[in-house]
Amino acid sequence: MTARIPLIALAAAWLGICTMAHAGAVGEIHRMAHTPSAALRDARHSDALRITVWYPAAGGAAETPLQIGPPEHPLFDAGRAAADAPFAPGRHPVILFSHGFGGSARMMAWFGTALARAGDVVIAVDHPGTNGRDPITMAGSLLVWDRAVDLRVALDTAKADAQIGPHLDLQRLGVAGFSAGGITALLSAGARVDVDHYLQFCHAHAADPTCAAQAEAPGLTLAAREQAMKTPEMAPQAKHAGDDYAIPGVRAAFVMAPGGIEALAPRSLRAIDTPVSILLGDADPVAPPASNGELAASLLPHASLKTLPGVGHYDFLADCTALGRQREPLCKHFRTPQQRTHATAIATAEAFFANHL
Repeated sequence: MTARIPLIALAAAWLGICTMAHAGAVGEIHRMAHTPSAALRDARHSDALRITVWYPAAGGAAETPLQIGPPEHPLFDAGRAAADAPFAPGRHPVILFSHGFGGSARMMAWFGTALARAGDVVIAVDHPGTNGRDPITMAGSLLVWDRAVDLRVALDTAKADAQIGPHLDLQRLGVAGFSAGGITALLSAGARVDVDHYLQFCHAHAADPTCAAQAEAPGLTLAAREQAMKTPEMAPQAKHAGDDYAIPGVRAAFVMAPGGIEALAPRSLRAIDTPVSILLGDADPVAPPASNGELAASLLPHASLKTLPGVGHYDFLADCTALGRQREPLCKHFRTPQQRTHATAIATAEAFFANHL
């Protein structure tokens, strides 16, 4: 199912989110896990995996701004949350979240805190080797399937945590992601990587941005990645690219501006029974819809696709501050107000998860 969202619907969604923003306080907790796959991707070979959890907080929690950049001169406003606040009573639906290439959990807090404000527990990570807080590595770029391992480790860590675990309703488990996080979400729902399929596509469509080096790591060209995959370090890992990385219990997947879809085996996408909601912009030069979100929607048997006119790729990052719009290149390409795009994403995700969880 494909739909283009008219401006009047975007405005209505924005107003709805502004109202929902007062529904309840949001807490933020940080945890650390350890996994061998992180050590392969991290520039310092650390096996640490940073985990951020947003959740409905008990009444009276005092929220503070979540910002990115120098403390006195932030470039992005990512939302608000109360650090280490007590949980609101009861068990809550769980959403696992995966950021994009060169992003971070904090960069996507606008989304995670909104879902938490509506009643969900959102568990996010900083993927080793592909996050904006640490150096980006070749291994992080190549081992995209280990992103799903990160989410599984984060979920297991949260389940075992005395403060978090009692508030998780694991019968209502969803997954979400942005950009490369879209691949993570689909792998978590049952898709499988097919490296040969990706290389065949890129050799035939070299100009497609899906195959180019990302702006966050211009040295990681297709040729460099292809060569690195054959090295003694990476070749043994590549043998496991097509393994099953599905997370048991995932009942729904929501993806925003998914990228790298050509790296997924078409047969595996056709076999996914999980409902998937895809939201993208028709002005996305980083993850062109035809070879990414629209392709996924055409292969997934239970997918819905919504296209936002005039919306690009980086519209889905945290809100740019006034200073960010002056100094940050990622903040200079918006044709549609970010708040409107964010409001639509939040409203669409909440309705989707409410229906399927």
